[in-house]
Amino acid sequence: MGRIRHHQYGEGDYEQSETVIKRLLTEAGARGIDGGLVSAGGEGPEAAADWDDLKSQENYTGYERTEQFLSPGGPVRDKPHAYSTPPHLSLNQWALAGDWTMGKDASRSNDAAAQLTCRFHARDVHLVMGPSVAGSRVRFRVLIDGHPPGSAHGADVDEQGYGTVSEPRMYQLIRQPKPIGDRDFTISFLDAGAEAFCFTFG
Repeated sequence: MGRIRHHQYGEGDYEQSETVIKRLLTEAGARGIDGGLVSAGGEGPEAAADWDDLKSQENYTGYERTEQFLSPGGPVRDKPHAYSTPPHLSLNQWALAGDWTMGKDASRSNDAAAQLTCRFHARDVHLVMGPSVAGSRVRFRVLIDGHPPGSAHGADVDEQGYGTVSEPRMYQLIRQPKPIGDRDFTISFLDAGAEAFCFTFG
């Protein structure tokens, strides 16, 4: 029977986690463990978060774990519903527009006019999503404050904000240059059948 020696919830404290892992490996008899810390320099969505400008946290689009959902009437569970976006969102609030089915773990777009909008404060916006039918492709477009992202586009969209969902994974939609402020992010699905699971920010 094992025992927990360390735990870490969510992101952050990477140096401490690495130090604990190296100590436990050494205690278990591993040899050649370097005492220094690894310097990771990922690119695209693997790049380290911009912690100084990060004021938005991970949020889910399914009704079981979502927070600050602001479409009028709130979630309609497990049934198609025509949602709308209020005229103003405060930081970290989000809303759906168009025909969606909000499930326990994800929201699925039911028509080609479906949109998802959130107000965020971060360098990066990622969305974990995929097509609801395996092997299909769903086109989308991303806007920031109602405009194409231009140089603020992420790795999975072009400067005009266009991209395609082709498999279930995390898509990097925004990577904006400084200065970072509160912005409105909108993703419009140009085909039906996208499933959105979770926002992450970096």
